[in-house]
Amino acid sequence: MGTDYAPWIREIGRGSHGARSLGREDARALMAAMLAGEVPDLELGAILIAMRLKGESLDETLGFLDALAPSVAALDAPPERPRPVVLPSYNGARRGANLTPLLALLLARYGVPVLVHGLAGGEDSYAGDDDAPGDPAASYGRVTSASILWELGVAPSPTHVDAMHRLRRGGVAYLPVEVLSPGLARLLDLRTRVGLRSAAHSLAKLVDPFGGCSVRVVSVSHPDYLVRMREVLEATGADAMLMRGTEGEPYANPKRQPRLEIYAHGRPVRVVEPEEGTLATLPSLPASSDAVTTAHWTAEALAGAHALPAPIVVQLSCLLEAALDRGA
Repeated sequence: MGTDYAPWIREIGRGSHGARSLGREDARALMAAMLAGEVPDLELGAILIAMRLKGESLDETLGFLDALAPSVAALDAPPERPRPVVLPSYNGARRGANLTPLLALLLARYGVPVLVHGLAGGEDSYAGDDDAPGDPAASYGRVTSASILWELGVAPSPTHVDAMHRLRRGGVAYLPVEVLSPGLARLLDLRTRVGLRSAAHSLAKLVDPFGGCSVRVVSVSHPDYLVRMREVLEATGADAMLMRGTEGEPYANPKRQPRLEIYAHGRPVRVVEPEEGTLATLPSLPASSDAVTTAHWTAEALAGAHALPAPIVVQLSCLLEAALDRGA
């Protein structure tokens, strides 16, 4: 006889007014079963929808993270180098060029090891944490960081060992979520069946394969999630940058400076205020958002042919400061 998930479903599935949150240990046990593929499809769907409607509490999120940690491939930070920066890239971009690869390669230029993790697919892949309104097809046609990095000569790492070798050489490593955490990848894949994001999408933004030695860029799509992410970063003593991402991606909006919050040991140590008012000029950006055009523009920008967007420079500066602070 398998585990009876009905008691947990009753707790979280009574609607916005009657639902109650799970304790941290129950949340850990439930997520561990989900990551291991032990929850039957019917119960799994009920849990995902109930949690989506209720919203995750802080204790639930912490319990989920407790369960996720052992299922994530452990990476060693390269010795005698700046702290690695982790860029979770799960949304892709469709309205503008995806500049996550640009940020990663700029950091690597300064000797910072950069791990990008996300989907391994190409321009039609999508498992982001925002739900596209209106046309269901609007969720697709996003250009992933994997496809752009491929055009720039950075192939996905087939193993976490390969990723560590690349990081030790001072480059950028792209680790598909299927390699980083197969259980998390399975939960993310359910978005195409359920039609909505789940707690797995928030967890993907919080993954730290370096066991607390890295600086994570935690990006969200909706302002409401900033509150919960602040609580999580404070509760876990994280070193991270929190921001509202560009289409959910972890790079600063190149057209307007977003608010950037930098945390050290869970404490906010620096805030870059958002840009207000009318823009005087627009930065030079790729003419199209497809992977080939974006990669070509990125290579030219790295070579100095295009001025870097000011918000990207500000974000780069903040991350370099955090990565170089070995005592953080």
